[in-house]
Amino acid sequence: QVQLVESGGGSVQAGGSLRLSCAGSGSTYANYVSSFCMAWFRQSPGKEREGVAAIEGDGNTNYADSVKGRFTISRDNAKNTLFLQITGLKPEDTAMYYCAARFRTWCTGGHCYTGCAVSDEYEYWGQGTQVTVSS
Repeated sequence: QVQLVESGGGSVQAGGSLRLSCAGSGSTYANYVSSFCMAWFRQSPGKEREGVAAIEGDGNTNYADSVKGRFTISRDNAKNTLFLQITGLKPEDTAMYYCAARFRTWCTGGHCYTGCAVSDEYEYWGQGTQVTVSS
């Protein structure tokens, strides 16, 4: 069992900062948290969902080119929590932000993932937290 709950979204002015959190729970997540890839995705109306950052259990990270230098993903395995620090917010960052998770090695639809890339598919999803940036 894996449940993910995001928080920390809100309305901010351009140039501001936000820190999103994602609390993980459930027996599977709690027992194997360090084996999970964790990621943040975002989706704005009329656009496809976009992976923005991913992190492995040991802390290795990768980012979408569009957010490098402004977004920082981190995790606290002891507290089962994932974070996304966003600085220099832009109106184009306005979106629903989703937390996602999967085992580092995961097979679906005939394809097996063995890393934690931001472009990968993920198995478990939260409900999202809205970020709105005004100019």
